[in-house]
Amino acid sequence: MKTRRRARRVTLETLYEYDIANHPPGEILQQRLEDQPMEKAGVDFAAHLVQGTIEHLEEMDMLISRYAPEWPLDQMAVIDRNILRIAIFEFLIDGETPVKVAINEAVELAKTYGSDSAPRFVNGVLGTLADKVSALREELMLQAVPE
Repeated sequence: MKTRRRARRVTLETLYEYDIANHPPGEILQQRLEDQPMEKAGVDFAAHLVQGTIEHLEEMDMLISRYAPEWPLDQMAVIDRNILRIAIFEFLIDGETPVKVAINEAVELAKTYGSDSAPRFVNGVLGTLADKVSALREELMLQAVPE
């Protein structure tokens, strides 16, 4: 399996536990990496995703709530919610991953970890966001500017 794909899996497992049990994310990630050793590039990428996703939870949850209104965040499957967060962080906030790649990877994670309807749901929400990338980036930048 490719390094980045493995890093995303570890990231998802870490965020899932963080979301459910509220354990310190650094410790969870450390534990996961002991169980599933990875080369340095993968470790760095996973750490970057975990840290960035947690750092930007509020903005991302606001976007998820806006673009998936029929699924309140607290009623959304924890797996789906975190898959969306990782992808949104990757293509919208971090901007290092091409939109199509981030969405494909998210759909793959949804196929592996989510329910039968998860891949379609994840693809739908991310597709809607992808259509508005530049406007959303601008909006997030404006929010980040201190008063």
